[in-house]
Amino acid sequence: MARKRKEKLRQSGLLAFELEEVLGSSPITSFAGLPLVAEAFRACGADRAVASGPPTRVRQRDRGLSDVQMAESFCLLLAAGGEHIDDFQILRDDEGLAELVGYELPSPTRAKEYLYAFDEGMGLSRGRKAQQDLFGGKVARERGPIESLAGAVRASLRAAQLDRPAREATIDLDASIVVSEKQQAATTYIGEKGYQPTLAYWAEQQMVLYDEFRDGNVPAGKDVLRVLQRAVEALPEGVEEVSFRSDSAAYDHDVLNWCRDEADITFAISADMSPELREAVTALPEEAWSHLERTPKYLKEWAEVEFIPSEPSYKKGRRPDRYLAIRVKPRQGNLFSDGSEVKHFAVVTNDWERSGPELIRWHRQKAGTIEKLHDVLKNDLGAGVMPCGRFGANAAWLRLNVLCYNLLTIVRRHGLGEELQQARPKRLRLWVLCRAGQIIRHARALMVRVSWQARRLIGRIAGARRKLMQLAWRLRLRERARASPQPA
Repeated sequence: MARKRKEKLRQSGLLAFELEEVLGSSPITSFAGLPLVAEAFRACGADRAVASGPPTRVRQRDRGLSDVQMAESFCLLLAAGGEHIDDFQILRDDEGLAELVGYELPSPTRAKEYLYAFDEGMGLSRGRKAQQDLFGGKVARERGPIESLAGAVRASLRAAQLDRPAREATIDLDASIVVSEKQQAATTYIGEKGYQPTLAYWAEQQMVLYDEFRDGNVPAGKDVLRVLQRAVEALPEGVEEVSFRSDSAAYDHDVLNWCRDEADITFAISADMSPELREAVTALPEEAWSHLERTPKYLKEWAEVEFIPSEPSYKKGRRPDRYLAIRVKPRQGNLFSDGSEVKHFAVVTNDWERSGPELIRWHRQKAGTIEKLHDVLKNDLGAGVMPCGRFGANAAWLRLNVLCYNLLTIVRRHGLGEELQQARPKRLRLWVLCRAGQIIRHARALMVRVSWQARRLIGRIAGARRKLMQLAWRLRLRERARASPQPA
């Protein structure tokens, strides 16, 4: 019978094996490497930050999971590839994972209640119409338990800076549209419904400094100065030089003046091609243009432009900002899709030391930082799918994605070695996080047994755990030193 069964399977195109439930054996987990995320959460002090912040007040009578365990559970879900609250059921069914992290992960219903609590904590649980009236074209003011998650994000930044200190901080800022068919979502400038969160990224540490969730109809350039200031405030100790890169959403003279006069920040920002600036660029003589880059389709050139905007960004006695023009021509006489023969762009900066091409290339490097961040958050993690229509719950979902991103950065850059330092979450799952293991309890010890072919996995996880343990001890020693009274 077995031979006939195998023959039928082979003829039908299926592989010759059967599925069978394992009973009475030690628990098996599909996520032997996933506890590294929980250990990073605890090692960097994110657990203490959540515990010390405003509570969600969902837990009753000291039963169920705490806010710390809930936040950690969401990070585990996102790191494992979940992008829906219902995906918690997969982790909940994994008895081995519960053994490793020390608690049973929440049910989808409990996880949904946790997210809803952020909406209520921000004062948003008054129905769809009130929510739209309050946030149509505006940005929500953060308050309540979402501030605890902000503290957890800052804790991850301090941990990364303690392990690998960076003297410079290049802040890249950008907004990205998250398309959503939720009834409460607003229409974005591209004509689709969704949301448009803004994020600030620390390029040297490859971590998110600050995130702000916004309705889809909020312009990307709204309150950019406040977002930049929050990002600068989030920088941990040890940073001595700060620079800022952004697209034209940050081309605001309040931003330029604050960077230049108050914060001493070097900036490079795409400038709006106003009629006055366009006239100054097109009036440049041909000999003013220099070669910048040649691609199979385009020829790119650059030139210095003497331009002082009419807005109050120039004061007598202060050196004006520097404008760099970029001219793009299609090769072989082709035209752009709008019928034009040439396109002009401009970058404004207060850096007069570097050459024009060097500054332009440095400004373009944000495509590999902040734009890659949006791609990873939306496609590798869960920020591309909003869990519900409640604004505060979605804001918490985004921040939990940001926290998970920072934790994975700590794991891969500070624990897994050179081979996986630049790995995206999808690759980390394949190589480390989502690997099978058998849970063994012996002599009061808890062990994870993996196949001998996966011995490289054991080395990776063991090395990462040693690094995380060292990081945790260094952080605790620093906290104790700060808490102890100083001698007079």
